[in-house]
Amino acid sequence: MSGETKRRNHGRGHSYLLDGEKIPGVTTLIGDGFPKSGLINWAADTVAAHAVDNWDEIAGLTPSERLKRLAKAHTAVRDAAGVRGTRVHKLAEALTRGEEVDVPDELAGHVESCVRFLDEWQAEQVLVERPIFSRRYRYGGSPDLVADLADGKRWLLDWKTNAKGPYGDMAFQLSAYRFADFYLDDEGRQIPMPEVDEVGVVWLRADGYDLYPFEAGPEVFRQFLYIAQVAQASKECRDYKGDALLPPSEVAA
Repeated sequence: MSGETKRRNHGRGHSYLLDGEKIPGVTTLIGDGFPKSGLINWAADTVAAHAVDNWDEIAGLTPSERLKRLAKAHTAVRDAAGVRGTRVHKLAEALTRGEEVDVPDELAGHVESCVRFLDEWQAEQVLVERPIFSRRYRYGGSPDLVADLADGKRWLLDWKTNAKGPYGDMAFQLSAYRFADFYLDDEGRQIPMPEVDEVGVVWLRADGYDLYPFEAGPEVFRQFLYIAQVAQASKECRDYKGDALLPPSEVAA
């Protein structure tokens, strides 16, 4: 194999190169291949709530300004939650490595919950935020943590900070991480992915945490691969449409 294998960070996002070829990330595949009808209802409810809560202000805008304001209402809420989640993830990563961190007041509760989890479960890190790859299935990803916990088991874990906690479809993401071929160490060497006993999500909140175990065995991984195929088809189908045809009489002419 030739070409670089690495994760490239750019802005708030990142991408993956495997043997010099850009490949999709796990969360991108799931986002493109697994429809989430609940997000449609959430977006509609968020826009409606914003309109009601800011009725007088919005009424003073021109129709086009109202449209622009309401059209972006749900993305503003989503982006704010995403920024908070990213900040908590970075702090949790540092804490897992045993580093000291400066904690903003608005995130103090989440960080305290992370510390409680690490202490109460006596987490001993194995991997922290290392890029993982599947050469066979051509995807990359970045699990938050692999650690040995106080129950005597090795866990693959993901931090979540959303308002309602983890959903069942997290199993697909966790299974993709679990069955990856290798991860990159600090020197960029390709190390076989360690076997784990359990996978789960740690839901961090300002008022505490919960550890949720997930099913993420071979059957769930097979479902993830189906999702990845749908994601690929959603892109390839753009090329399936041909150009409009002329009637035979016009072609003959």
